Amino acid sequence: MALETESVTRDKLSLADTEIDWARLDKTRFHVIGAVLFTVQQALIHPTAVVKTRMQVADSRLAHMPGMVVFKDILRNDGIPGVFRGFGTSAIGSLPGRVLALTSLEMSKDMMLKYTKGLNIPETTRIGVANGVAGMFSSLISSLYFVPLEVICQRLIVQGLPGATFYIDPFDVARKVIKAEGFRGLYRGFGLTALTNSPAVALWWGAYGAAQRIIWRSLGYRDDSEKKPSHMEMMAVQATAGMVAGACSSVITTPIDTVKTRLQVIDDYGVARPSVLKTTKILLKEDGWWGFYRGFGPRFLNMSLYGTTMIVTYELI
Repeated sequence: MALETESVTRDKLSLADTEIDWARLDKTRFHVIGAVLFTVQQALIHPTAVVKTRMQVADSRLAHMPGMVVFKDILRNDGIPGVFRGFGTSAIGSLPGRVLALTSLEMSKDMMLKYTKGLNIPETTRIGVANGVAGMFSSLISSLYFVPLEVICQRLIVQGLPGATFYIDPFDVARKVIKAEGFRGLYRGFGLTALTNSPAVALWWGAYGAAQRIIWRSLGYRDDSEKKPSHMEMMAVQATAGMVAGACSSVITTPIDTVKTRLQVIDDYGVARPSVLKTTKILLKEDGWWGFYRGFGPRFLNMSLYGTTMIVTYELI
């Protein structure tokens, strides 16, 4: 956490200091250092996102293979660059979006904590609700920026698969999509993203806030206690809570993510523009209900690792 100078000089932090407070953050350090650390974190888990996307979009042969086999198949055919397809576009393009998302998250969470202060509800519930509402609001705002970026990155990732369009670079993706469908082509899946990501992000942040609080209580820490956690204890608890939140979220949101990914990158559905209903019917016809959990293994790993590394990075800065 980026606290003011007098706070960081302490060897130990009170339990209250484990909660991020927007008013006590050094905004410049939060965004600048955060940009660097989040880019590194994104690089570490990007291969799992590539494997997940390939499994969700590819034919049944590839989709039913174990994630590790798909990973090896990509390495064999495309080498190291293959498992990092779309990373450059995603990493650079995410920088302004991440500033937007983190700022809206922190400001809205700070407001929720102020408005709910003094209410006759358990503190764990209050923290969970504040985190959840803030996460939902942040997701809605940032989706306006991230959906076009996601459409471009997903299309770069699936290059090489049968029927996939060839693109020179991210600008070529944008040009071809806009030429074929107009500007709205870059917002394929936006409705599905807005309707589902907001509750999903609310679930993630709510689960994280509540899980962290429960873990601290189980370890014997209280707001009014003189017992204070060390920085290492803070990181361990936050990492565990993040992993739990990510794992829970992946189980619930994978079916929606599968439909959204296919909607964003597959064009050859016959006639007219792809839709959620058409994409769902095709998926059901190909694999039945299990098809909605295509790429679940890599996505579960991705979100668990993301939850752990992201929240440690987030709390650290």
